[in-house]
Amino acid sequence: MSDEKKCITCPGCDGARDPKYDEVDKVIAKYRNLEGALIMILHQTQEIFGYLPEDVQRYVAKGLSIPLADVYGVTTFYSYFSLTPRGKYRIAVCMGTACYVRGAGSLVSAFEKELAVKVGGTTPDRLFTLEVSRCIGACGLAPVLTVNEDVYGNIGPERVSGILAKYRDRQ
Repeated sequence: MSDEKKCITCPGCDGARDPKYDEVDKVIAKYRNLEGALIMILHQTQEIFGYLPEDVQRYVAKGLSIPLADVYGVTTFYSYFSLTPRGKYRIAVCMGTACYVRGAGSLVSAFEKELAVKVGGTTPDRLFTLEVSRCIGACGLAPVLTVNEDVYGNIGPERVSGILAKYRDRQ
C-alpha cells in the first residue's frame, strides 16, 4: 500500500487518493503556463468532478501555487461553475422577457412541483437540477427551456411530466 498515492486534500484522511485528482494533475500540467489557465483548469476540473467543492478548489490552488481566494473568486463569479453537486440533467428555464411574458414562470412552478425542488435545487437521486437562465436567443420559440444541450420551445406546463419521463427512461 505504500506505493499508492495518499489523499492530500482532507486533513486527517488516511484513505487512498481519489484517481480523479490524477486527472486534475494532468489538466494543471497541460495548462499551467498559459494565460487564462485558471478558467480552463477549473472548467475541465468541473467536468471531472461534476462540481467544484472547496477541497477541489484548494487542490487546484495548491497545484497552481496561487491563493485559494483567487480560485474561489473565479468559481463564484462565473455562473457556469457550481460549488454544489448538480444533477445528470440540468434543466434551465429561460426567464428572458419573451419567455417570461409567455409563461416561463408557470413552467418553473410545474418543474418545482414535479421534481419537489426549488430553483437551484437538485433532486436527491442527483438526476435533475432545476435552474433558470437569461435569454438563450430563441425568443421566437418562447417559452424555451433546455435540458443539458436539448432545446424545447413553445412549452406549456402540461408537457413537463413528459419531458422528465424522457430523461428518467434513459436510466
